[in-house]
Amino acid sequence: MGAHGTTGELARFSIAIPAELLAAFDAQIARAGGPANRSEAIRDLIRSSLVQNELRTPDAEVIGSLTMIYDHHTGDLTRKLDSVQHDYTAEIVSTMHVHLDHHNCLEILALKGRGERVYELADKLLGLRGVKHGELTCAATDKSLGR
Repeated sequence: MGAHGTTGELARFSIAIPAELLAAFDAQIARAGGPANRSEAIRDLIRSSLVQNELRTPDAEVIGSLTMIYDHHTGDLTRKLDSVQHDYTAEIVSTMHVHLDHHNCLEILALKGRGERVYELADKLLGLRGVKHGELTCAATDKSLGR
């Protein structure tokens, strides 16, 4: 058995993706000179996501930042973002909101708290329809490391 329980059997699946996003992805693959094709590039992304998930420290005290870019005209996204954030006021230290253009906003949240809650907050926000890009960066605090 290989990494992450793979046996070498390939499973085929299809996805729907905007043409311009796929073209940008193909251009990135060509520039990087790494994976030979789309399938390998997507496998690399999945492996990276799995490794990143394994590094989560749910029981540790963490600090971090969550960066999101979203279209505030998507449905009632702004209300949903606010609603989720109000459920995590203990973990949100500060927020910064930047209007990028008529549709897009950048929001950065400074976070602190138990890993499980911080990761849960990030997953809920990044999973909302209309969030175009998001990334959580976290580190365990000295407090959680016993320092």
